[in-house]
Amino acid sequence: MNDVDRAPSRAASPAPSAAEGDGAQAVADAVRELERELRAQGARRWLNRLLILVVLAVLVGGFYGYRKYTEPPPPARYTSKKIEKRDIVEQVQATGAVKPLNEVEVGAQVSGRIVKVYADYNTQVKKGDLLAEIDPSLFGAQVSQTGAQLTAAKASVERAKSRVESTKTDLGRAKRLAAEGVATQADVDQAQGAYDVARADLAAAKAQITQLGAMLHSARTTLAYTRIYSPIDGLVINRAVDPGQTVASSFSSPVLFVIAQDLKKMQILAEIDEADVGKIREKMDAEVVVDAFHGEKFEGVVTQIRYSPNNNQGVVTYAAVVDVDNPDLKLRPGMTATVTIKTAEAKGVTAVPNAALRFRPAPQKDDEGKPVPQPQPKKLEGDQGRLYALVDETAGAEEIEERVVTVGITDGVWTAVRGDPPEPGTDVVTEEKPSKKRGFRLF
Repeated sequence: MNDVDRAPSRAASPAPSAAEGDGAQAVADAVRELERELRAQGARRWLNRLLILVVLAVLVGGFYGYRKYTEPPPPARYTSKKIEKRDIVEQVQATGAVKPLNEVEVGAQVSGRIVKVYADYNTQVKKGDLLAEIDPSLFGAQVSQTGAQLTAAKASVERAKSRVESTKTDLGRAKRLAAEGVATQADVDQAQGAYDVARADLAAAKAQITQLGAMLHSARTTLAYTRIYSPIDGLVINRAVDPGQTVASSFSSPVLFVIAQDLKKMQILAEIDEADVGKIREKMDAEVVVDAFHGEKFEGVVTQIRYSPNNNQGVVTYAAVVDVDNPDLKLRPGMTATVTIKTAEAKGVTAVPNAALRFRPAPQKDDEGKPVPQPQPKKLEGDQGRLYALVDETAGAEEIEERVVTVGITDGVWTAVRGDPPEPGTDVVTEEKPSKKRGFRLF
């Protein structure tokens, strides 16, 4: 198709009318209105977001403000206690076993079978009372045999005496005949020898009598040992033998009975620790308690402090003998007793808690956690102690000050101080609480 053909076609298109122009304007106005509404809505969204942020900020600020207002004060760094005026009684406490003041173990010196037992537990006996009897048959036979031998030896002595008299007469006759020239010197010598032998036989017979007499005395004594008697007046607290039982005393004497002389007087061997034995003196008063009589105290007195040490797994103790009155016989042998000995007493003295004397402040550290050099503490003498007085009680910023005092007696909780001690009512530090560092937390 050529240009002549296309021309009629463009000439045939109608020109835009006025109505079409008005529609385009309306569309443009609608677009602009839509854009204004969109801009207005965006501004409202941002305004709403800002309002929400402001409310959140107010809530968070109010929460932290409330926490700050209601937060408790910082905890105290130190635990303290006040110095007081009080009475202090220094005591030493130990344990020991109750035993009779005088206790005798009765044994057997000969071996044999027990045929009779005359005493039982808790039997009251007198000195010389028969307690038990061992079968005397063998020992009686020994006495009879030795007695017969002694009788025979006495007869031998009489025979030896007759022999001496006979040989003496022969010797005299031989000497007279020799003097008359009838007998020879050999006859005299023979008679002299016979006489000397007879005298020696007489001496041997007499010696045998002495020997057999001693043997008879020994046999009779052994026979007497088969009867066992009480060596003292007292009460049988233990019986270790029954009729028919055989006792053997080959190596050591077996204990058959234990007799306590007087249970109204008891004794306690209290084991005193080596750190406290220097405080104990004889004639000090002591209080004794036993588990069997709760709350009841028995009065005693220290009568002896032994020098012999007792070493039990490295713990060294010394026995203190405490005599205790037992009029009602409540204390029994073998009971475990707790002994309290009052060694010193001070009334109305200035006293500090022992925990304050043991307290030592923790070393201060810098921001990097390294110890800060501190001045050297004062050197203490033998009877001095160190404590720290609380001079500023502001929570979280407390200040303490070192004090050196002269210490006295202690009851284990409080210690008396002398010299120039802090005034009663002064707070002294007994413990330092560990600091707690807390990290960030929302709630």
